[in-house]
Parts: sequence; structure tokens; C-alpha cells
Amino acid sequence: MYKRRVDLHGLLKRKSTLLLGPRQTGKSTLARELGEGVQYVDLAQTDTYRELSARPELIRQRMSERKRILVIDEAQKLPEILDEVQVILDRNKDLRVLMTGSSARKLRRSGVNLLPGRIWRKHLYPMVSAELGSARIDDRVRRGSLPGIVDSPDFRMELKNYVGLYLEEEIRSEGLTRNVGNFNRFLTTAALCNAEQINYTSISNDIGLPLNTVKNYFQILYDTLIGYELAPFRKTRTRKAVATPKFYLFDLGVANELLGRFEIERHGDLFGKSLEHLILTELKAALDYFDSDMPLTYWRSLSQFEVDFLLGDTIAIEVKAKRAVSQKEERSLTALGDDVRLKRRIIVCLEEHRRKSDSGCEIIPVEDFLQQLWQSGPDGL
Repeated sequence: MYKRRVDLHGLLKRKSTLLLGPRQTGKSTLARELGEGVQYVDLAQTDTYRELSARPELIRQRMSERKRILVIDEAQKLPEILDEVQVILDRNKDLRVLMTGSSARKLRRSGVNLLPGRIWRKHLYPMVSAELGSARIDDRVRRGSLPGIVDSPDFRMELKNYVGLYLEEEIRSEGLTRNVGNFNRFLTTAALCNAEQINYTSISNDIGLPLNTVKNYFQILYDTLIGYELAPFRKTRTRKAVATPKFYLFDLGVANELLGRFEIERHGDLFGKSLEHLILTELKAALDYFDSDMPLTYWRSLSQFEVDFLLGDTIAIEVKAKRAVSQKEERSLTALGDDVRLKRRIIVCLEEHRRKSDSGCEIIPVEDFLQQLWQSGPDGL
């Protein structure tokens, strides 16, 4: 069993918590590891859901005074229960509530903001290198990093079932869209846009759906935590930057399943894109787990210089699936450094040893970079 980076015990000592994350990232497993003194309510159980949807007050009336933590699993299935959670927290200042969910949309629409100051929000991501070990990069660019899939001998069947489960339970049963067939076609197209700038009009034309429908479908991916939008960095003074965000799916394995691609050879173009995607997921998770406020962006100039990631305004990161990084790979970092005062210019790559180039770029093996990221946190880079 892997030790996760999210410390629920530590969080709940300080504050009640809403733990959000895509399906099968391990939210329920973490919740069940809290030990004694926990009253557990699982809204994924049909009888529990049916009973509490008819009488939400039962969760308050049945709350044992001997319990110190109330866990409500799959809270987005019954947003009406939030009113009762508020009453419980107001009456018992020593009690902590942990709610888990895979859809921010229903909770946001139905009043999670009725709990100001009473509850913190935390995200749970697929497994990261600090949990799995950085030596598993080649496996992760094919399998992804979801618990239960990353080690499965039948990982392709697991991913196929995962995508089907997501479409069936997250989309149809929650009524997020009326036409699952159209959404299914969109999801495959969205996977083709993975790690690319979003062109809503082009996607609309490709799949024959209205522009507003395509934008709404992307919002569903964001709200159900299946997709990320990476904003552009636009603070350069002389080189005008593009203003279009990029799109990433939350897990490499899910992207591979949607596209039917699993033959990803090291040093090829596909491996390079996959490695970039992997670093994106690690950076997003680290920013959240270390409670960092640093913005994560990318930069592309109209003259086609591009830097994969910026942490804040001072750390620029390029990802190159190369065993020997040449001066050519430093050009975009140099161009950005001419416009912005950068503290570090980093190229994450497949070289075996760490070094600094003559121009001052740090050439860092991917394993070393991930180790440093999780040892010092994004703010410590």
C-alpha cells in the first residue's frame, strides 16, 4: 500500500475538509484509514442515499456524541445535506467533517459556499512520484497513475472500464448532459487536444456540435476534475504572448485509452508530449499538496518561442525527452529570459547527470527534478 501525500489526520486536526478528486484517485480509501472515532456515511450506497435524500435531517439526528469525525463519502450525490452539515458544525465546535466528492459542479451549484470559514477544500490527484518512486516514469506514460491501475497486470482493461464508468456514472446519472453519445465523441476529440492550445471553433467544426455545447462540455471536464486548463503567461514586455489556454487531461492513462495509444517509445515525439503531460500533473499536485499560491502557466510568443511551464514569474521549465540537450533546446528559455527576470531556467530531460549549460540553463534529469520538487516543494525550487 502506498503512503499518500495528503495528510487527512493533520488537516482534520485544524479544520473540516472537502476532499475533491476524480473517481478512483483514492478518496474513499483515505477516508476509511482515519481509524476509530469516525462516523461514516457512504452516499454511494443505494439504501443510504435513498433514506437521506428523503430525510436529510437523519444524518444530524444519528450523529453520535462519541464520534470525533463525520465522513460523508460522495457528498456531491446529495448536496442538500450541506445544510445539515452546517448545523452539525455550528453545534459541535470540536467535531470535524470530511466530505469527499468527484464533482465540484453539483456542490457549487447547491450551496457548498454556505459553509464559509467552516470547511477547507483539498484536492486529491492520481499518484505522484513521491508516492510511487520516480523510476517508474516509463510505465506511467503508458498506464497513467491511478491507484489500482498503475500496478494492474490488466491495466488496459482497467482503463477501458474506467472511461466507461466515468461516462456512465459521472455524466449520465448526474444529468450533466442529455446526450452521452455526443459527449463521448467530444471526449475523444478533447483527448486529441491534450497538451495543446484550445481552439473551440475548430473542435466544434470537427465534431459537428454547436460552439456553446463544446465550451459547456469542456466546463464539465473541469468541474468533474477530469481536465485542466493551463493559462498563458502574458507578462513579457517586448515579445507579445498568445492569450489562448492549453488543455490537459488529468491522467496519462486515461488519455491513452481514449486515443487507443499504448506503444510509446522513449525519445520519440509522443514520449516527449507524454513526459510534458506527466510533469504537468506532478506540478499541479505539488502546488496543491504544499499549499502553494504560485500560479502555474505556460508561455508562447507570437513568433513561436514556447516554454512549457512557469512557476510564478521567476521559474521557467522546459521538458525535453532527449538524452543529450543541445543549445538549440535552450532558445525559448533564453528568449523568455531576455524579457523577464528569471531566477531559474530549467530543462527537464533524459540526460543521466545534472549540469549547467554555458548560457546558465540547468539541465536536470527528470528523476532528479521530481525528487527536488517533492523534497523542497514548488516554493523551494
